[in-house]
Amino acid sequence: MRRRLAASSGEENTVDMTPMLDIVFIMLIFFIVTTSFVKEAGIEVNRPSADSAEKVIGGNIMIAIDPQDNIWVDKRRVELRAVRANVERLHAENPEGAVIIQADEMSRSGVMVEVMDQVRLGGVTNISIAAKRNQD
Repeated sequence: MRRRLAASSGEENTVDMTPMLDIVFIMLIFFIVTTSFVKEAGIEVNRPSADSAEKVIGGNIMIAIDPQDNIWVDKRRVELRAVRANVERLHAENPEGAVIIQADEMSRSGVMVEVMDQVRLGGVTNISIAAKRNQD
Protein backbone atom coordinates (compact mmCIF):
# COMPACT_ATOMS: atom_id res chain seq x y z
CA MET A 1 0.00 0.00 0.00
CA ARG A 2 2.75 2.42 0.81
CA ARG A 3 4.33 2.05 -2.60
CA ARG A 4 1.12 2.92 -4.31
CA LEU A 5 0.59 5.91 -2.11
CA ALA A 6 4.11 7.28 -2.76
CA ALA A 7 3.77 6.77 -6.50
CA SER A 8 0.36 8.33 -6.60
CA SER A 9 1.40 11.40 -4.59
CA GLY A 10 3.52 12.76 -7.48
CA GLU A 11 7.05 12.24 -6.12
CA GLU A 12 9.65 11.51 -8.83
CA ASN A 13 12.86 9.54 -8.52
CA THR A 14 15.81 11.57 -9.89
CA VAL A 15 19.48 10.83 -10.34
CA ASP A 16 21.86 13.23 -8.61
CA MET A 17 24.33 14.47 -11.28
CA THR A 18 26.57 16.45 -8.90
CA PRO A 19 29.17 13.69 -8.24
CA MET A 20 29.54 13.02 -11.97
CA LEU A 21 30.04 16.72 -12.73
CA ASP A 22 32.64 16.95 -9.96
CA ILE A 23 34.61 14.09 -11.50
CA VAL A 24 34.41 15.63 -14.98
CA PHE A 25 35.72 18.98 -13.71
CA ILE A 26 38.53 17.33 -11.76
CA MET A 27 39.58 15.38 -14.87
CA LEU A 28 39.46 18.57 -16.95
CA ILE A 29 41.71 20.38 -14.48
CA PHE A 30 44.09 17.40 -14.41
CA PHE A 31 44.44 17.35 -18.19
CA ILE A 32 44.94 21.10 -18.40
CA VAL A 33 47.67 21.06 -15.75
CA THR A 34 49.53 18.06 -17.15
CA THR A 35 49.48 19.12 -20.79
CA SER A 36 52.67 20.76 -21.96
CA PHE A 37 52.20 23.48 -24.49
CA VAL A 38 54.63 23.82 -27.39
CA LYS A 39 55.91 27.33 -27.78
CA GLU A 40 56.49 28.44 -31.33
CA ALA A 41 58.92 31.14 -32.38
CA GLY A 42 56.31 32.87 -34.51
CA ILE A 43 57.68 32.62 -38.03
CA GLU A 44 58.79 29.94 -40.45
CA VAL A 45 62.46 30.16 -41.35
CA ASN A 46 64.47 28.40 -44.04
CA ARG A 47 66.90 26.49 -41.84
CA PRO A 48 70.32 25.53 -43.13
CA SER A 49 70.93 21.85 -43.75
CA ALA A 50 73.45 19.65 -41.95
CA ASP A 51 74.47 16.00 -42.16
CA SER A 52 74.71 15.75 -38.38
CA ALA A 53 71.28 17.25 -37.62
CA GLU A 54 69.43 15.45 -34.82
CA LYS A 55 65.92 15.77 -33.46
CA VAL A 56 65.84 17.44 -30.04
CA ILE A 57 62.91 16.63 -27.77
CA GLY A 58 61.99 18.94 -24.92
CA GLY A 59 63.11 22.28 -26.32
CA ASN A 60 60.39 24.61 -25.17
CA ILE A 61 61.84 28.06 -25.79
CA MET A 62 61.95 28.78 -29.52
CA ILE A 63 63.80 31.80 -30.90
CA ALA A 64 63.72 32.54 -34.63
CA ILE A 65 65.90 34.86 -36.72
CA ASP A 66 64.48 35.77 -40.13
CA PRO A 67 66.47 36.72 -43.27
CA GLN A 68 66.27 40.42 -42.33
CA ASP A 69 67.90 39.62 -38.94
CA ASN A 70 64.66 40.26 -36.99
CA ILE A 71 64.38 38.22 -33.78
CA TRP A 72 61.11 36.45 -32.88
CA VAL A 73 60.27 34.98 -29.46
CA ASP A 74 56.84 33.62 -28.54
CA LYS A 75 55.27 34.85 -31.83
CA ARG A 76 56.43 38.40 -31.14
CA ARG A 77 59.18 40.39 -32.76
CA VAL A 78 61.65 41.53 -30.10
CA GLU A 79 64.79 43.61 -30.06
CA LEU A 80 68.14 42.03 -29.21
CA ARG A 81 68.26 43.69 -25.80
CA ALA A 82 64.81 42.20 -24.92
CA VAL A 83 65.88 38.60 -25.65
CA ARG A 84 67.42 38.14 -22.21
CA ALA A 85 64.27 39.26 -20.35
CA ASN A 86 62.04 37.04 -22.50
CA VAL A 87 64.30 34.03 -21.98
CA GLU A 88 64.40 34.62 -18.21
CA ARG A 89 60.58 34.78 -18.11
CA LEU A 90 60.07 31.66 -20.25
CA HIS A 91 62.80 29.77 -18.39
CA ALA A 92 61.11 30.57 -15.07
CA GLU A 93 57.90 29.00 -16.42
CA ASN A 94 59.73 25.84 -17.54
CA PRO A 95 63.14 25.40 -15.86
CA GLU A 96 63.88 22.08 -17.62
CA GLY A 97 63.28 23.52 -21.09
CA ALA A 98 66.08 24.11 -23.56
CA VAL A 99 66.42 26.97 -26.02
CA ILE A 100 66.34 26.25 -29.74
CA ILE A 101 67.50 28.99 -32.09
CA GLN A 102 66.07 28.77 -35.61
CA ALA A 103 68.20 31.04 -37.74
CA ASP A 104 67.38 31.49 -41.41
CA GLU A 105 70.25 30.50 -43.70
CA MET A 106 70.26 34.05 -45.12
CA SER A 107 70.56 35.73 -41.69
CA ARG A 108 73.89 36.99 -40.42
CA SER A 109 75.77 34.65 -38.10
CA GLY A 110 76.72 37.61 -35.91
CA VAL A 111 73.09 38.10 -34.93
CA MET A 112 72.83 34.44 -33.97
CA VAL A 113 75.95 34.72 -31.78
CA GLU A 114 74.53 37.83 -30.08
CA VAL A 115 71.23 36.01 -29.43
CA MET A 116 73.12 33.03 -27.98
CA ASP A 117 75.01 35.42 -25.70
CA GLN A 118 71.74 36.96 -24.46
CA VAL A 119 70.28 33.48 -23.85
CA ARG A 120 73.31 32.49 -21.75
CA LEU A 121 73.06 35.75 -19.80
CA GLY A 122 69.40 34.85 -19.23
CA GLY A 123 70.49 31.74 -17.32
CA VAL A 124 70.06 29.00 -19.94
CA THR A 125 73.07 26.91 -20.92
CA ASN A 126 71.26 24.24 -22.94
CA ILE A 127 71.12 25.91 -26.37
CA SER A 128 70.59 24.17 -29.72
CA ILE A 129 70.77 25.48 -33.28
CA ALA A 130 67.99 24.21 -35.55
CA ALA A 131 68.97 22.71 -38.91
CA LYS A 132 67.28 20.40 -41.36
CA ARG A 133 68.79 17.04 -42.21
CA ASN A 134 70.42 16.68 -45.63
CA GLN A 135 68.48 14.47 -48.00
CA ASP A 136 70.81 11.89 -49.56
